[in-house]
Amino acid sequence: MKGKFSTRDFVLLALLVAVLIVLGLVNIPQPAGLSITFNMIPVAIAAIALGVRGGAIIGGAFGLISFLQCFGILGYSGMGAALAAISPFLSFIQRFCSRLLVGILTALVHRALRRKLNAHVCGVLTGFAAAFLNTLLFMASLVLLFGQTEYMQGLIAGRGVMAFIIASVGVNAVVEMIVAAVLTGAISAALHKAKLIES
Repeated sequence: MKGKFSTRDFVLLALLVAVLIVLGLVNIPQPAGLSITFNMIPVAIAAIALGVRGGAIIGGAFGLISFLQCFGILGYSGMGAALAAISPFLSFIQRFCSRLLVGILTALVHRALRRKLNAHVCGVLTGFAAAFLNTLLFMASLVLLFGQTEYMQGLIAGRGVMAFIIASVGVNAVVEMIVAAVLTGAISAALHKAKLIES
């Protein structure tokens, strides 16, 4: 792990935050107030290029943008607005902390894979992991922190928690994981080939 970020690293972080902001404005709405999002791709790229610190910074930026969307800033989340009305603090924990953890865990996945696999395959698996972890941690914290609220019980509608999760994110999760895996693999391979990131 590098001791300090270089100027190039800061430029990459700034570009990835800018991409996060743009992606935050183009979410694809789905039923139950959720949406298909590709914001985990910049998180995966940061994890690959800059390790745990980079993953944490971009994961935290993703979480902060997600939280701000509860209030109509940098996009809008209907579910986020409803949850923030119940508890802004728990909403912050659910949206920010889960995404911060995604960045850290994705970097650790990449670190475990990078010496064993080529850059493209490692990038594919890292992108997949970012999308998988995002869905897992977001939904787990949603159910844990808000599962007993009247709002969430209305969405669950007596189906049971697992049935609700599968119905809510089944399509989202598959699309996000496939797109994140393909794009992260391609971007990672291109960055390695251009020698913009180290193996």
